Amino acid sequence: MDYFLISMTIILMIIGVIGCFLPAIPGPTLNFAGLILAHLSRFAEFELFTLVILGIITGVVVLMDYLVPAWGTKRFGGSKYGTWGSIIGLIIGTFFISVGPLGLIGIIGGPFCGAYIGEMIGNKNRENALKAAFGSFVGFLAGTLMKLALAVSMIAILVRELV
Repeated sequence: MDYFLISMTIILMIIGVIGCFLPAIPGPTLNFAGLILAHLSRFAEFELFTLVILGIITGVVVLMDYLVPAWGTKRFGGSKYGTWGSIIGLIIGTFFISVGPLGLIGIIGGPFCGAYIGEMIGNKNRENALKAAFGSFVGFLAGTLMKLALAVSMIAILVRELV
């Protein structure tokens, strides 16, 4: 059973890293689940405090992943129209993940287009609307890097425990 748990841990860690780039796959959540499975095996034993802190950080990162593109829109001069457009675009763009290679375009393009359309609805000129849309793209990149940093940290914690 221990070998099965460690095998599943490795699979979850790999899929978790992939999920850092694809919002349809809950990357950090899968990495955390991998740590829990490793903890249940005889190969790794994490302190409860470590697991609780990593669980809280995972929850915060998952929440922030949805909020950071909107924050980027706002930070680059977007209005509430652009912010809401970015959020709606992210939700709509996520549905395109099932359309194969168009999934990545939907994930990146959804918040970008949503922010742009929102700003245009809010009577902004094209230049300001593009600036806000670029902010949503920067927010998307920041969210991806945040998830990736957490995933790599969890993998490092796991490797340290296993070695």
